[in-house]
Amino acid sequence: MTVYIDPPNWPGHGRMWSHLVSDVSYAELHGFAEELAVPRRAFERDHYDIPSHRYADAVRAGAVEVSSREVVRLLHGAGLRRRKSDAPR
Repeated sequence: MTVYIDPPNWPGHGRMWSHLVSDVSYAELHGFAEELAVPRRAFERDHYDIPSHRYADAVRAGAVEVSSREVVRLLHGAGLRRRKSDAPR
């Protein structure tokens, strides 16, 4: 199982955030997030939003550090990228 995380460069709600993704399946991603005790509400379309204070936890648990561009490339390559316009309403 390999999941990936980008640096916490994304501001929101008074914090900085990372994106946690899988290049295999959403099931793999959800399983990793569950092991890390990340709440399901942190899942947004195709990734989990991870606050900066949990970044090291994700890396220790096995997430591979990649750039934000690489996160997008991995999602596209796996066919898992969902844009806002693709999300169910």
